[in-house]
Amino acid sequence: MTQPAVGDQAPAISLPRDGGEIVNLSDFAGKKVVLYFYPKDDTPGCTKEAIGFTDVVDEFAALDTVILGVSKDSVKKHDKFVAKHDLKIALLSDEDGDVCERYGTWVEKNMYGKTYMGIERATYLIGADGKIVQVWRKVRVPGHVDAVLDAVRAA
Repeated sequence: MTQPAVGDQAPAISLPRDGGEIVNLSDFAGKKVVLYFYPKDDTPGCTKEAIGFTDVVDEFAALDTVILGVSKDSVKKHDKFVAKHDLKIALLSDEDGDVCERYGTWVEKNMYGKTYMGIERATYLIGADGKIVQVWRKVRVPGHVDAVLDAVRAA
């Protein structure tokens, strides 16, 4: 599956979030959206990333930007993760992996010589017009939130 690229219309999303409410990408028409994919709730890198976005959520909001995190964890796991770390961002549950597939983040990974399928940490900045403005693949957590915030300021 090809990954959406800069300039492409962002693939539609309709997923349950923490708390159970259904979120559609189209709900945010006219706003910018930071859509970030992460492997698993409550793991060290994913926790740092979620807390990093939470720490500056007001700065993103001031720039008319919404942050949505996506993993294959269940709504129930998201609820625990949000409560444990007092997260202020929406976490979407893509249990069947459809959205991960459409964004090209469900990939073969390799750890300690074993290959397996998993979510590649990636972030998409979607403009107010619904088109992809910037893409970060194989994200490293340190400094990433600041890079995304800078890109939103520039967009």
